[in-house]
Amino acid sequence: MATKKLYYDDPYMCKFNASVLKSGKDDNDRFYVVLDRTAFYPTGGGQPHDTGTLNSVQVYDVQEIDGEVRHYTRVPVDTNHGIAGEIDWEKRFDHMQQHAGQHILSAAFEREFDYKTVSFHLGREICTIDLDTVDLSGEEIMMVENKVNDIILENRRLVTKWVDAEDLSQYPLRKEVSVSKNIRLVIIPDFDYNGCGGTHPDSTGQVSSLKILHWEKQKKNTRVYFVCGSRVLKELGMKHQAIQGLSDTLNAPQEALNKTAIKVLQQNKELEKKINELKTELIDYEAEAYIEKAEEIWGRKIIRTVFDNRPMSELQLLAKRITVRSGDTIVLFVNESKGKLQLVCAKGESVEAKMNELVKKVLSLINGKGGGNASVAQGGGEKIIPPEKLIETMINRL
Repeated sequence: MATKKLYYDDPYMCKFNASVLKSGKDDNDRFYVVLDRTAFYPTGGGQPHDTGTLNSVQVYDVQEIDGEVRHYTRVPVDTNHGIAGEIDWEKRFDHMQQHAGQHILSAAFEREFDYKTVSFHLGREICTIDLDTVDLSGEEIMMVENKVNDIILENRRLVTKWVDAEDLSQYPLRKEVSVSKNIRLVIIPDFDYNGCGGTHPDSTGQVSSLKILHWEKQKKNTRVYFVCGSRVLKELGMKHQAIQGLSDTLNAPQEALNKTAIKVLQQNKELEKKINELKTELIDYEAEAYIEKAEEIWGRKIIRTVFDNRPMSELQLLAKRITVRSGDTIVLFVNESKGKLQLVCAKGESVEAKMNELVKKVLSLINGKGGGNASVAQGGGEKIIPPEKLIETMINRL
């Protein structure tokens, strides 16, 4: 016995009574119930499933599998005295608004510009359609959005009709249907004729409004993001809150936010540039101080230092500045950072040594990795030995 789908008779039905045809667990050990009649819409056609309760037990998923409408629950449902079902009406009506809005939107794109919809997704927060074009302009978006909201405001009837394959020639369908019998058409007279198994309101006015949020290229298509009904108000509220926060932060009115933000970003770029210049000057002074303190070890001029949590980029720059100014010097830096050891080795142009080979020799002592060239090399690894011991080892390996 097939389940009677009450959501097709009355999509506004919230409560119903039913008898159990079957109950048990599926292959994934999930409890489910199959009823003789249900108002729960199963996932399909781009529309998510309904949620609600059966005898006060939460229904978290609804799927149509092998002709059965399965209602999935976390715990078994008491089926001894029949079933009292109730769907989450707020979620159901939201789905009805989004799905009907998608029909109007897709029809408008096709009627105005011959852009066909190749896919539809009804998301939890935002809906999308993919159009068979890569050239979608802001002007086209505005024209379509205005047309859609005109159709909504006209409060046109939205009717459903069951037909057979031989009857389809009577209707200017927007796309081919995927079934050959028991075909359900959703019709906005003189505007859109489409095969669809989803739930919809009985008039376009109940969609309330539609707003296109943005669009982007997706391979050979364009994905359009939109919301309908109460989601429009939610998006408006979120954006208003964000804009108000930016207005307070930037101390600027809404109409001047873009100009003010550009000005602030430009100022930040200039400040970052100045900071980098000052950092370079400080490192130059620091390099001179290290050169004056260089040690003579085994006939080589060596600068060795242990640092604590200093950025590697600064150490690399400092080592290069030293060796540029002092061409007969070797620099050996070790940095302790978050329980790790990092090293930077550099040499002046008159020194006969290869820093990449030196680093390679000592990294095995700290289970490390690194790289570089003959002039400058760096690496890092575990703090297995004291940093001073690592420097001594590097000196010995030289």
